[in-house]
Amino acid sequence: MTEAALPIDFERLFKLRLAVARHGEMDAAGWWNTRGILGRHGALALKRGFPSTYPFAQARIAFAVARSRCHELFDPPGCMTLWNLPAEIEDRFEAHWQEWLDQGERWRPFFEMLAAPGRENLLADLAEWGLADSSQVAVVNKLRRSAEGRSLPLSGTFLPNDDIITLLAAGFAKSERGSPAIPYARLED
Repeated sequence: MTEAALPIDFERLFKLRLAVARHGEMDAAGWWNTRGILGRHGALALKRGFPSTYPFAQARIAFAVARSRCHELFDPPGCMTLWNLPAEIEDRFEAHWQEWLDQGERWRPFFEMLAAPGRENLLADLAEWGLADSSQVAVVNKLRRSAEGRSLPLSGTFLPNDDIITLLAAGFAKSERGSPAIPYARLED
């Protein structure tokens, strides 16, 4: 894939991953083994060692745990998930971290929203935060978990783009407490 073939808004991807990672923590949906790492407890634990960048340290931990848990539950070959995008996209996502670290104050309001208690509806949160539009919400509402309940297929084949990545994130809303269904899409050749 060339740079022109990657119509990805990396800040949007970062926010989508943050929203799903926070929603999946033990003090929320209980999908992975972190308890408030993106909330107040994580901030208290990491603020001393990383005074200006602790929200990003929180994000690194939450992403690693969510990625590992999703990989453990469902890792289809030739597919992409929110936590397993094509290597070129993952490399470019990583390249943005330093820029985001340098803009910590700009990110503070979003991290504070994530940390707020009582967020129980992932799909509503994504819509409220401008990360999912009504057509994406409608698509997610029509999706069905696979027979074994561990995955949520998007029918068809796709090249990665903002719309598909949004559906991969929003699809987690079809999961149950303690039982994530990993949304996935087959990659177009």
